Amino acid sequence: MEEKQRVEEIERLAEENFSRGKKLFVYPQVVKPDQHIEVFLNKSLSTLNSEDDVFIMGAFNEWRWKSFTFRLSRKNLKGDWWSCQFHVPAEAYKIDFVFFNGKDVYDNNDKKDFCIDVESGMDAFAFEDFLLEEKRKELEKLAEEQAERERQAEEQRRIEAEKAAQEADRAEAKAETERRRKLVQELTKKAVRSVPDVWYIEPSEFKGKDLVRLYYNRSSGPLAGAKELWVHGGHNGWSAGLSIVESLVRSEEKDGDWWYARVVVPDQAVVLDWVFADGPPQNATVYDNNHRHDFHAIVPKSIPEEQYWVEEEHQIYRKLQEERRLREEAIRAKAKKTALMKAEMKERTLRRYLLSQKHIVYTEPLDVQAGSMVTIFYNPANTALHGKPEVWFRCSFNHWAHRSGPLPPQKMVPAENGTHVKATVMVPLDAYVMDFVFSESEEGGLFDNKNDMDYHIPVFGGVLKESPMHIVHITVEMAPIGKVGGLGDVVTSLSRAVQDLNHHVDVILPKYDCLNLSNVKEFQYKRSYSWGGTEIKVWFGKVEGVSVYFLEPQNGLFYAGCIYGCKNDAERFGFFCHAALEYLLQSGSHPDIIHCHDWSSAPVAWLYKDHYMHYGLSKARIVFTIHNLEFGAHFIGKAVTYSDKSTTVSHTYSKEIAGNPAVAPHLYKFHGIINGIDQDIWDPYNDGFLPISYTSENVVEGKQAAKEALQQRLGLKTADLPVIGIITRLTQQKGIHLIKHAIWRTLERNGQVVLLGSAPDPRIQNEFVNLANQLHSTHGDRARLCLTYDEPLSHLIYAGADFILVPSIFEPCGLTQLVAMRYGSIPVVRKTGGLYDTVFDVDHDKERAEAQGLEPNGFSFDGADAAGVDYALNRAISAWYDGRDWFNSLCKTVMEQDWSWNRPALDYMELYHAARK
Repeated sequence: MEEKQRVEEIERLAEENFSRGKKLFVYPQVVKPDQHIEVFLNKSLSTLNSEDDVFIMGAFNEWRWKSFTFRLSRKNLKGDWWSCQFHVPAEAYKIDFVFFNGKDVYDNNDKKDFCIDVESGMDAFAFEDFLLEEKRKELEKLAEEQAERERQAEEQRRIEAEKAAQEADRAEAKAETERRRKLVQELTKKAVRSVPDVWYIEPSEFKGKDLVRLYYNRSSGPLAGAKELWVHGGHNGWSAGLSIVESLVRSEEKDGDWWYARVVVPDQAVVLDWVFADGPPQNATVYDNNHRHDFHAIVPKSIPEEQYWVEEEHQIYRKLQEERRLREEAIRAKAKKTALMKAEMKERTLRRYLLSQKHIVYTEPLDVQAGSMVTIFYNPANTALHGKPEVWFRCSFNHWAHRSGPLPPQKMVPAENGTHVKATVMVPLDAYVMDFVFSESEEGGLFDNKNDMDYHIPVFGGVLKESPMHIVHITVEMAPIGKVGGLGDVVTSLSRAVQDLNHHVDVILPKYDCLNLSNVKEFQYKRSYSWGGTEIKVWFGKVEGVSVYFLEPQNGLFYAGCIYGCKNDAERFGFFCHAALEYLLQSGSHPDIIHCHDWSSAPVAWLYKDHYMHYGLSKARIVFTIHNLEFGAHFIGKAVTYSDKSTTVSHTYSKEIAGNPAVAPHLYKFHGIINGIDQDIWDPYNDGFLPISYTSENVVEGKQAAKEALQQRLGLKTADLPVIGIITRLTQQKGIHLIKHAIWRTLERNGQVVLLGSAPDPRIQNEFVNLANQLHSTHGDRARLCLTYDEPLSHLIYAGADFILVPSIFEPCGLTQLVAMRYGSIPVVRKTGGLYDTVFDVDHDKERAEAQGLEPNGFSFDGADAAGVDYALNRAISAWYDGRDWFNSLCKTVMEQDWSWNRPALDYMELYHAARK
């Protein structure tokens, strides 16, 4: 019955559409998802009216889903109707199609294509989300396949490495066997079966595993008066070390002073080796070692020589393999633990980053997931919107560039917890970051946009990843190949950290003749270009995994044997800045960010804005960082003026210099971002300069071993005393008058003090030489001043000291206190610059630390006089003496705090995005 009705309905539709002159209809007339339909074409009204074959070619949802091609067949209906059946998928909201002859003749509805709406199914927005979910599944599948390929590749590498290692072990075993064979051959020539009146063996014929008696005439040598006699023996040139240890007893059967020991002959022995002594190996003091030649006896019935050496080579090979296996297992285990600790620290830091603004804004859940709902909580009491009757939430995604555009403004409603208001939004599946600001009304009015930075929260689990940003650092220093101060460390470490966030980073550096190129990998000549009346050669290499382009102008400006210190430094670096921008232009590079540093590359800012942004580098934004305002203030001020964003190396230092004419007019774009330390270089768990590796779990044991090693190396008294470490350049900036006072105060408190550092000023250096002479003569067991640079010793001081003193008069950032905490040493610092931002006093800064998601971690003082340093130092030493358990827990706490580049890299990326806004 149903089929009859269907046929009748189709006949009716065919006749009706034919009479109206329509060339297309569909059955059923209302198309729904997940059903079969039949499409009819009146060929006589089509451009295909003279064609023998008719096909339909189409897809769903604007040609974006499941394409298809079917052949149509002629139907016995009124008119020239042709049709085909196909299934409409559940995801369809529209069918798009054309007809053709299977070759090159089409009916595409006058270039508009044909389309049929699908009712009661997805709409276009739901389909977008469906596609994103499909893409997510596809990406997961691709990731699994990639992981499997990597696993197989790693397995193949492991097999090849194992094969190479086995071949190396076999070669080493063969060489060692040959060495032993020659040794045993030499010994065999010297070996005898007995020496009259000295020693002999019973029975005289024996073999491996036999129990024999080794007789010795005590009166024959230096053991004549010994109360005990022992044999310490081995075999085959001591190849297995000490394998025979037996005491001798007096022979009742032999005349004279004969003693004997029962000895089991080693299985593989060809020659026996031994000495006699007056005690076991740990207690012996007098030996008879045959005038330093040892005693050697031939084993008469040893196994055939060739058989022995084949077995010996095999045993050596197996031993080498086992040693290598254990060694590689230890390396893998250590690498795995290192990676795990780094990942855990990175995760803790990201969480702290997300909570760092909790007094203003936070989300529930804290980890925002793509494709889920999130609630934003905002406290206007701490912002420019304090007291406003309404707060409106304005949000988008992917740095305001999401395909759907900004969400409509949403009026926030009171939250349950006090002064907060809240809003809830759906996070799309293709989001990787959430962007938002707050305003006082729907139309806008007064905004809180985080000082023009906007609020950003990362989104996890999305199907899209952030497109890599291209950052170029133009700099005159880079560690470790061309470093004078902290600038070089920052460039390298920041570049690596941003690169680890999946962005693309290049560095452009002068090719000085004094560069340490041994630390450059893949070093190669790249190209040349002409500018400024000279040829400039471009070299490329990798430094700590970062791509570096070295510019070598042939005019000799950088053949000076130094980085700084020439009379024409301003000319040299000005030329370099111009040449670097010219290289970017001529090479066709289009970076998103050009980051320049201090006075030496400050000209980049105005050269770019005045010239190169008009020549084809218009995409870039300029970020400028002040590392030290002491030098080149005019250049620095001009660079700040021209830059899109400027930074300095700590928040407090940015406030301390806010009144400086170089930055005062530009505070709206001036930010402080603390530096970090390289946790691969400064890592007590993988530090080859320390006696034992340690983490926060065994910090007490690790630091105790380091302290003892430090005391022994420097000739200090090995005692359980508090050790104050000072690692610094000896300049007025570093508070040398406070350092001198702290040394004497530490000695008065019965502590030990170790100073490592030198002074560029000969007068200050001589002062400390005289102080060192005085201290070494009066307190030689508790004070040591090492007035030089010593990298291994610095690592040992960081690990072996209980406290690290940093009493700087001013300190833009400071890395010493950060390295100290990485090694579990407690910083004692003056409250200035980056020292204030990173060290939270255990007695006074609990709330300030909590606001940063941290626990107190050191001792600090305000003044720049003796009373100030005494206040912090006395409390520190008393804490060590009076509460050792508490002190040890503090060491564990500071080790677990993250002062690496994990957090600063996130802050810099936020700044880079703000510069591009």
